[in-house]
Amino acid sequence: MKAAVLYANDDIRYDDYADPVIDGENVIVKVHAAGICGSDVPRVLYNGSHYYPNVLGHEFSGEIVEVGENVKDFSIGEKVTGAPLMPCMKCPDCQKGNYSLCKFYDFIGSRRQGAFAEYVKLPAVNTIKFDNSISYEQGAFFEPSTVALHGLRVNNYTGGYDVAILGGGTIGLFTMQWAKIFGAKSVTVFDISDERLDLCKKMGADYVVNTQTDKIGKNLYHIVFETAGNNLTMQSAFEIADNKANVCFIGTPTKDLTFTPALLENMNRKEFKLTGSWMSYSAPFPGEEWQLTAHHFKTGQLKFDDKFIFKKFDLKQAKNAFDLYKTPGQVKGKLMFII
Repeated sequence: MKAAVLYANDDIRYDDYADPVIDGENVIVKVHAAGICGSDVPRVLYNGSHYYPNVLGHEFSGEIVEVGENVKDFSIGEKVTGAPLMPCMKCPDCQKGNYSLCKFYDFIGSRRQGAFAEYVKLPAVNTIKFDNSISYEQGAFFEPSTVALHGLRVNNYTGGYDVAILGGGTIGLFTMQWAKIFGAKSVTVFDISDERLDLCKKMGADYVVNTQTDKIGKNLYHIVFETAGNNLTMQSAFEIADNKANVCFIGTPTKDLTFTPALLENMNRKEFKLTGSWMSYSAPFPGEEWQLTAHHFKTGQLKFDDKFIFKKFDLKQAKNAFDLYKTPGQVKGKLMFII
């Protein structure tokens, strides 16, 4: 088959790659759409791959073309996505159902062949069906949606409060929608892009704030989700959190963070609770994050818009796609391979 194969740092090529081979507990999926995750960028551009050559890609959808002899719940032709985490199921964290915290995991699209390819092999337990009414492009957004919902779960989210979302990217868009679905009194999204904020408003945000042109203001929020992994947004979370608030960091920082003593003291003075969120899994594996995404995509309560995708590429253009990330601010949304 053909795949976008990463051979070395910043050396990704459209090339031949061995076909996955079916076995008893797995399915083979013909990939139709695969998104580039922010975590894929350092793997390609900054020597972040676990090994070479490697085929990345963990946000994807496709159709089943082969079914293992021991697989009973899936059939050829069904539309599916894949939960990329493969936890060990034996460690103390896995035994407690905290699969995201497994230290002995495997992972489709980083530690084993992923979906930047014509075909990918999935364990049946990692395979999630979705309705025929859902496009393959939308199906490739399952994983970021589940990451957002997991942030609500670890935060013990309840409706009825004013919610702030710091970062209007893909994760922020889904976090905002989940907060609305589960009963937020209001949701305000903060970002630096009018285009992204307009999309958030279209998807249901009550208020939006461009932090480059508008002041953050003096409003305080009972629940704050940081989704950008940026030093400024993480600092802002400490400023806009109300007394006894819940603050959740979903975004993953890539640079050193700096907090002044006065800023950090907000956590003490306001007595807010700070939690982190990692990946998107719960018991029974892979978790309600995945099942609820399938359900709410089907009903339309969890909305999708073509503007979620900034640009589409053929797999042959993998190098061109990743080159866009070399210019800060040039990528304003999801880049997706249509295969």
